[in-house]
Amino acid sequence: MDKRLLEILVCPVAKEKLIYDKAKDELISKSAKLAYPIKEGIPIMLESEARKISEEELSSIK
Repeated sequence: MDKRLLEILVCPVAKEKLIYDKAKDELISKSAKLAYPIKEGIPIMLESEARKISEEELSSIK
């Protein structure tokens, strides 16, 4: 994930910075509890494509 791109992307729901999860290749929005997939290097920033994150999983994200 390009660091410059990560610096300008925000969650379309919560309007907050995202956290890159390298292991799952996702961008995480903690307050919206959503994980946006990255497919072939392109972040898919659609709420309909995002995966909901459980409280348990959310607590393990730094």
